[in-house]
Amino acid sequence: MVADTPGGQWLAIISRPTLAGFSAACTPDVALGLSAAEEPVVGPAAVQHFFNTTRTMYDGFAFVHEARDASRTYLEWEGRFRGNPVSGVTILSYSDSGLIREIQLYHRPYGQVLAFAAELARRLAQP
Repeated sequence: MVADTPGGQWLAIISRPTLAGFSAACTPDVALGLSAAEEPVVGPAAVQHFFNTTRTMYDGFAFVHEARDASRTYLEWEGRFRGNPVSGVTILSYSDSGLIREIQLYHRPYGQVLAFAAELARRLAQP
């Protein structure tokens, strides 16, 4: 993973092996809103757990485009889930101090959203 490729900096953050490392990039109340779940995921520990869980769900995944402005990063991605194409966008919003305060994660197409949501709920329910 190279930090100057699309999504490289974000991948480096979510790949940090410790909660302290991940938390250093986020506000204490960071929130993840997503199309594949009914409730937001709140707090660094819960958000890190979410990404640790979902990284094993894709058959393949790559960020294909990145755009930034002063307060947000927009990441388009493509992948495969259960052998079928899936794509979407991840939007990172930053606090005034430059920490990630909100993450929005959208999947498409609709059938893949439903399948991903069901598998995500199953995996997150496991102890």
